Amino acid sequence: MTPTRFKERIRTSIANEALQIALDNNAQRRVNGRIAAFASLPDWKERRQRAHAVRADVISHLDEYLNQFIAKVSGNGIIVHRAKDAAEAVKTVLEIVNRVGADGHPPLPKLIAKSKSMVSEEIELNHFLGAAGHRVAETDLGEYIVQLRGEKPAHIITPAVHLRRHQVGQLFHEKLGIPYTEDIPTLTNTARKVLREVFLTADVGISGVNFGVAETGTLCIVTNEGNGRMVTTMPPIHIALMGMERIVPTLDDLALMLSLLPRSATGQKITVYTQLIHSPRRADELDGARERHLVIVDNGRSRLQHSALQEALYCIRCGACLNACPVFRELGGHAYVGDDDSIAPYPGPIGSIVSPGLLGLEQFGHLAQASSLCGACKDACPVDIDLPKLLTRVRAGNPSSKKQNERHDGIGLSFMSRIGLHAYGVIASSPRLFRLSQKLAGIGTRIVSPFSQWLWIPSFTGWGYSKDFPRFATKTFRERFHREDTKGAEIFSKKKEERIEEEPSKVQSANGVGRFTEELTALGGNVYRVSKAELNDKLIEFLKSRNIDAALMWDQVEGVDEVRLTEAGVRAVRSVDPTLKAGITGAVSAIAETGTLVIPSGKGQPLSASLLSETHIAVVKSSQVVLSLEEALLRNEVRDASAVALVTGPSRTADIEMTLTIGVHGPKELHVFVVDG
Repeated sequence: MTPTRFKERIRTSIANEALQIALDNNAQRRVNGRIAAFASLPDWKERRQRAHAVRADVISHLDEYLNQFIAKVSGNGIIVHRAKDAAEAVKTVLEIVNRVGADGHPPLPKLIAKSKSMVSEEIELNHFLGAAGHRVAETDLGEYIVQLRGEKPAHIITPAVHLRRHQVGQLFHEKLGIPYTEDIPTLTNTARKVLREVFLTADVGISGVNFGVAETGTLCIVTNEGNGRMVTTMPPIHIALMGMERIVPTLDDLALMLSLLPRSATGQKITVYTQLIHSPRRADELDGARERHLVIVDNGRSRLQHSALQEALYCIRCGACLNACPVFRELGGHAYVGDDDSIAPYPGPIGSIVSPGLLGLEQFGHLAQASSLCGACKDACPVDIDLPKLLTRVRAGNPSSKKQNERHDGIGLSFMSRIGLHAYGVIASSPRLFRLSQKLAGIGTRIVSPFSQWLWIPSFTGWGYSKDFPRFATKTFRERFHREDTKGAEIFSKKKEERIEEEPSKVQSANGVGRFTEELTALGGNVYRVSKAELNDKLIEFLKSRNIDAALMWDQVEGVDEVRLTEAGVRAVRSVDPTLKAGITGAVSAIAETGTLVIPSGKGQPLSASLLSETHIAVVKSSQVVLSLEEALLRNEVRDASAVALVTGPSRTADIEMTLTIGVHGPKELHVFVVDG
């Protein structure tokens, strides 16, 4: 049965007008953004099925892929730790943090810059680090806001989804001492200033891992604000936390997942920053963590892998099912509480499976009752997880075995619910019985509905107390479908013809530099197409127009004449200086279909040149433009670099009331000079 506290949270959430407005705004914009983003991916259904097959293969052969991945990661120079449960994961992180600068002396308090990690929420890492005397600063804007409030994240992707701008304004006024304001860019800029000092002085950086690539030992981290890049680049020690299931076999599989994850999570073709980390900083490199640790966490995943809920491990943590779920849209993440009133680390449809699966059915099994089983979550899932099926298995009780005919304890359902579901199963398994039941229900409700207010029906159902029975349709869906399918086919055919007519213009705009310019400009970037002879004059003209007299610059940017820059009064800086207004980099390629620059680290190629300054200037040759991410990942410079940043526009966030704000922790401006010839 559903715990009393869970019911109380549900009632409180529904009665909270501000929360309802915030949740509605988030869900509608996320859903609309997702639909628009997938419209640019004609083969998304095929990709979805391929992604499902990849995830199924990984989970079915998880030990093999883990062994391959660990061998590659270790060979790359990253120190790997395995943690069987939360306690062991926390202990491992504490040991690493305590060793920093200790030199045989008692450990001193450390400053830890942390980017968003759901695994860290799952193991309550912040609590234990704080109890040990260390200061943990969340650096994702939404996480920073809820940390200041002493709360848990309310959404997998948008931690502060439950808050309105006036609440954030009051919070920053009280906690950070700024004048009260509801201006979102001002609030965002305040967080940028406060957290910049954290990035530059932190002893340790902690991040999550979105994907681990078995064939190359790559850690992939996706963010929009730039904080993920900061915590893995600026502090000397980097600790990455990864659930053991977050593996893909190859870089091609990674490209597939990256075509689906951002579209599902935030409605983007690709996030602003996609990091590919292979190793610690090398001896001849200017920045990057000199020591990297990877903590691979089990914490119930092995048990889940061998249970009837195995498919939940396919999840890539996009949060799309939360936005699509009509129940989550009314409750928000903080209503999903355990038997002891603790907030579940994973809310919504996937959380109602993962939380009890990892942390105990007795503690979180009742969460699966908070679902209409409408199937919207399955439709939204980019890897096609059958969430309604898994939710019913949690409801049925202890799904500890993969055998489908196993008799469950039924602790998730009342006696009457189990009887009702059994009867429904008998009827629904026979098409003839199901059609007959629909007919009878249609006749019965048309008779009863007008009088249902005066009928005695148990009050806990609501029927007869505050609601009327809805009238069932007199014709079944199948009958109506067969009558109307001709009309539907005509509409589909017409839309197909419209798409065919549009295709030539789309193909034309999809080529090379033109497509790259179109995509990056749409994301707030600026592209200047110049000849080789014009490059230096145009670059100097741009720098002078911005009063930029010094820039953190790569040792060599092809086509850029450093002597001419110096003569023009622009100094090239070769050390990390956060006060500089600009950074100038090259790129190994540019991706046309997403407007993305591929920027590797290396000797004389500091990653901070594309990260620290407010203005990032990049130079790329038109011959380096490729169509897709798959092509870009084939480059040896990508596979061989200690780290690679895929940069798609200036940094951005929408963590406050889903309002897009440009310039968070990374550059506020991106200017790309595309050189012909």
